[in-house]
Amino acid sequence: MEMINKTLGEMLEGLAIDYADSVAIKYTTREYCVTWKQFNEKCDAVAKGLLALGIKKGDKVAIWATNIPEWFEMLFASAKIGAILVTVNTNYREFELDYLLKQSDSKVLITIDGVKNNSYIDTIDNIIPELRKAKNGSVKSSRFTFLTNVIYAGGNDSTPRGFLNFDGLVKLGESVSESDYAKARSIICNHDVINMQYTSGTTGFPKGVMLTHYNILNNGKSIGDCMKFSHEDRLLLTVPLFHCFGLVLGVMACITHATSMIPIESFSPLKVMSAIQSEKCSAIHGVPTMFIAILEHPEFSNYDFSSLRTGIMAGSPCPIKVMREAVDRMNLSEITIAYGQTEASPVCTQTTTDDSIDKRVNTVGRVLSGVIAKIVDPETGLEMPIGEKGEFCAKGYNIMKGYYKMPDATSQAIDEDGWLHTGDLCTVDEDGYYKVVGRIKDMIIRGGENIYPKEIEEFYYTQSPVKDVQVIGVPSEQYGEEVMAVIILKENCDIDEEGLKELARGSLARHKVPKYVRIVESFPVTASGKIQKFKMREEAIELLNLQNAADIETA
Repeated sequence: MEMINKTLGEMLEGLAIDYADSVAIKYTTREYCVTWKQFNEKCDAVAKGLLALGIKKGDKVAIWATNIPEWFEMLFASAKIGAILVTVNTNYREFELDYLLKQSDSKVLITIDGVKNNSYIDTIDNIIPELRKAKNGSVKSSRFTFLTNVIYAGGNDSTPRGFLNFDGLVKLGESVSESDYAKARSIICNHDVINMQYTSGTTGFPKGVMLTHYNILNNGKSIGDCMKFSHEDRLLLTVPLFHCFGLVLGVMACITHATSMIPIESFSPLKVMSAIQSEKCSAIHGVPTMFIAILEHPEFSNYDFSSLRTGIMAGSPCPIKVMREAVDRMNLSEITIAYGQTEASPVCTQTTTDDSIDKRVNTVGRVLSGVIAKIVDPETGLEMPIGEKGEFCAKGYNIMKGYYKMPDATSQAIDEDGWLHTGDLCTVDEDGYYKVVGRIKDMIIRGGENIYPKEIEEFYYTQSPVKDVQVIGVPSEQYGEEVMAVIILKENCDIDEEGLKELARGSLARHKVPKYVRIVESFPVTASGKIQKFKMREEAIELLNLQNAADIETA
């Protein structure tokens, strides 16, 4: 593959010329349909607004929102001036947002009202009380010294007190001259960091993965090539933009192939099925849980899936049965599987539309062009023979610049020879097809969300009833894995399992709240005193009757 040596802005400007009148983005749930030319103009207007706020190359701009139009506009607007877009998980709560804003040094926060029972406005009011007396979003926070502006992207009718409305941001940009805008863009390089994705860490707190134009554009190009994307395709974008799945496997794959995007603001099987039918989508991305929800929906047979051709199932181990059903019942004859991690921009391997159905449902494909991989013994670092399991390591254009302000963690993830150590146990066959068989790292993958037990354990250690805690992943037919907290209580503490779950609900993102809590007197340990989490998992499978979920075969 010939590498792309452009910035995001340059890629978009090329589309605005070559495919000026073709649809770039079209929503089915709101009045928003723009051509590539119109979308580029909108992004320029937002970029000027950021310049008017004083945002410059290298400044961090955090966005906490669902897949709204402003998310797309902010992605390209910030990249055009070299600002770094910090993506915030839509499930975050106060504890997590507080950490992210501080750790990222974000100067701007863009947000909406919230999702479900999670009010973003209330959360922001709690942690930034100065905002209540602010004018047009300009704030000086004692808690977040870097933060200068808070912007509301939830519409014009009811802008919260103190916030700057998104349309107001665009209005501010009218004061920026074309020469000043051109000057800001002239210093941008395609190897600049323009995106920070926060991934949970074994240290107990999320780490900011620094990704460049070069990283994500070239990864998107390879991903789209595997699906044979073109300007004739229409991708139904159901996965969140705050993940690499939405941003790279979705948006970057589309802009490198002039493919139209049909976004869903937040996942709903009915909205997805309706959009596939009405927009004649040819591709759809999703985690296995999303495909299961569609396939099992009582209205499934009422919708037409004949336009579908390809897409990606990824984010968590893909059950072979679900892959086969997607092929047979959703017309996804060319569906692919991708594997990787955020630190690799994120895809390292992927199946292609030309692969046999057996390879596409039983493996995670071969390495992408420009990426090299090896399977090594986790203890010795020596490369393993064909068919033997070991740690998957990758090297190439797609490897992150590092973790923001975490050099030690970076050096632990990427060795001195530039190899990213994923912590995933894989095998590779004689044809170069990889299969994920387990994990070295103590990580849970629930419905595509990476959850590190340490983060939840650190939270529970701050709670007065808890003496000790170990968090494990247990099998789930719906989500792949669910979180379980095994807790030893302090003496004379009167709290039950439900009460311990409730402690987490108010402070942690929904997907991190344990589905199961077990109160015990002690943990299983080795002769040397090392805690045996695998034994806790085995016990949980028996206690909770999860044998069927544990037996599901995945790629």
